Amino acid sequence: MSILITGGAGFIGSNFVLDWFTQHDEPVINLDKLTYAGNLQNLVALQDNSNHLFVKGDISDYDLILDLLNKHQIRAIVNFAAESHVDRSIHGPEDFIQTNIVGSFRLLEATRNYWNDLSKTDQEAFRFLHVSTDEVYGSLSDTDPAFSETNRYEPSSPYSASKAASDHLVRAYHLTYNLPMLTTNCSNNYGPYHFPEKLIPLVIHNALNGKPLPIYGDGQQIRDWLYVKDHCSGIRRVLEAGRIGETYNIGGWNEMSNLDVVNTLCSILDEESPRSDGKSYSEQITFVTDRPGHDRRYAIDARKLEQELGWRPVETFDTGIRKTVRWYLDNQDWVNNITSGAYLEWVDKQYSE
Repeated sequence: MSILITGGAGFIGSNFVLDWFTQHDEPVINLDKLTYAGNLQNLVALQDNSNHLFVKGDISDYDLILDLLNKHQIRAIVNFAAESHVDRSIHGPEDFIQTNIVGSFRLLEATRNYWNDLSKTDQEAFRFLHVSTDEVYGSLSDTDPAFSETNRYEPSSPYSASKAASDHLVRAYHLTYNLPMLTTNCSNNYGPYHFPEKLIPLVIHNALNGKPLPIYGDGQQIRDWLYVKDHCSGIRRVLEAGRIGETYNIGGWNEMSNLDVVNTLCSILDEESPRSDGKSYSEQITFVTDRPGHDRRYAIDARKLEQELGWRPVETFDTGIRKTVRWYLDNQDWVNNITSGAYLEWVDKQYSE
């Protein structure tokens, strides 16, 4: 039997697939639509691995999904496939509705029909793990406790609203059809293979190219930062031993303001790749108009995952961010190959103010 990974050429999905093969020899069917953020270069280390089968396709394609499930006797699905960037959802929400809601629905429908035909033993062993975000919970004040699994959903953007909808669909398919579902809600990920539209890779890329380092508003928005490989290990643990029908929050226990993150990156780059003029990269920091509906603070309470399944992140922010900067410095060819004209036009539009 095999597992099906959707969105397995994206940032988190590709890290999960790469890490999977350091822990298991079970075959992986890797389905990805290869939108702008999906990149087969992320998976080049697996090009000679016969247990890795890449399929270009969309989770909205019911017939394709059902065929893959039957053909490869899938025993678990991990669903990473999603449009995931808040700024893009503000400019063009329809893609988020189509992928995150309609796509999730069709993936669930194909799974339901496949699961119904399994033997009782295989039904009991089957798992569907849906990967979601802390952004479905909305925004916290400086004094609010961190998000737990029982927090009310209060999404603020088309992105988070579409992910909230997919979470509700997953829960409904468990309660209505008895499908063995699991959901994880993670905090902000960072690490290798991160498309440089998000804060950390964007700042590294712009710093090295002598460009402004754009920070929304006053830069005091707070996020909980989770190293991507820690996230992947948390997902593996939930897939292995999580209680059916449950939600598990995965966080890094690293709350930092955006401005502090950028200053930390500048300090590391000053050490690892100094500017030719001897000045600090922090001189490139530029404050830009805040985006609409910008949530002030996210924070994850991951105690349930620790208490039930014994998981905690391995990396601190200091160790994880240094590994991340080093990876980008050592993989400039990867960065240069994906920073196309279309990407540069989008960044210019987004941060033009």
